[in-house]
Amino acid sequence: MVRVAIIGASGYTGAESIRIILRHSEARLTYLTALEAECGAVEDVFPQFKGRCSLQIEPLDFAKLADLADAALCCLPHKVSMGFVPKLLEAGLKVIDFSADYRLKDTSVYERFYQVKHTDADNLARAVFGLPELFRERIKGADLVANPGCFPTGALLAIVPLLKKGLVETDSIIVNAVTGASGAGKNPSEKFHFPNMNENLFAYGTGTHRHMPEMEQIAGEIAGSKVQILFQPHAGSFDRGILSTVYTQPRKNVDDEQLFGLFSDFYKDEPFVQMRKDAPAVKDVVGTNYCHIFVACIKGRIVSFSAIDNLVKGASGQAIQNMNIVFGLEETLGLK
Repeated sequence: MVRVAIIGASGYTGAESIRIILRHSEARLTYLTALEAECGAVEDVFPQFKGRCSLQIEPLDFAKLADLADAALCCLPHKVSMGFVPKLLEAGLKVIDFSADYRLKDTSVYERFYQVKHTDADNLARAVFGLPELFRERIKGADLVANPGCFPTGALLAIVPLLKKGLVETDSIIVNAVTGASGAGKNPSEKFHFPNMNENLFAYGTGTHRHMPEMEQIAGEIAGSKVQILFQPHAGSFDRGILSTVYTQPRKNVDDEQLFGLFSDFYKDEPFVQMRKDAPAVKDVVGTNYCHIFVACIKGRIVSFSAIDNLVKGASGQAIQNMNIVFGLEETLGLK
């Protein structure tokens, strides 16, 4: 039985992680932490867990943590997480980090997009990018897993088979994606406030979104050469989910049947990737750890669509999938 601590348990990803672990047959929650102002009984902070979880969310005590947990799901914000992860590792825990602090291998890129100096280069070097469909063997037994961003998860799964086979140009990939309001976190900006979100759809982070270099790094590793991605996120007036549309230029003629066969073969053994014969919708995957994909050739372009739940496959579900792999458990535990 894996003993699980959630660091930063008071946010959306903390709540989603609690929900999944409560139904996990080989893991149990043993320690929940948050800022002092956000502490209290779980059932008071998240009434949906009343009668289901009797733990307290309390301020982090590293000595107590070391005695109570084997794994830490670190749900702290970007820039904050790298101040805690070294101590979590020193306490002997396996760490699944939800922030971007261990995803980008080039610290200069991280510092440019996140506007802060990276302070834990040593652990950055040992971190494994936690997209199981690509890096399962690296994740097994890892001490530190960098859980992917929600947008990169959806976008990369939609194009990896094309990049792996060298079927598309790598200098002209366009990712257009729409996320729900929960993508802004529990403490959203004015733009994500209800009166602005309701009955609305808008673009943001034009040319500057932090997930763009993450996509390019992993896509480049898969392609074996530099990949340029133009990424444009949007936000819509729904709670959760991401729909991504990815446009690529093929290097040779392919038809829909060939594309479907390529993707189906690539993902045939993946428990959480499902191929569709029509375009997916966010409601198809909400509350699940699944990614639904549809691909077609349209006017000489290959267009790939993917739908995920940003809080599950895009965050907490993928983190627990990674935790299962790290500890040698059945990968789908708690997630099906």
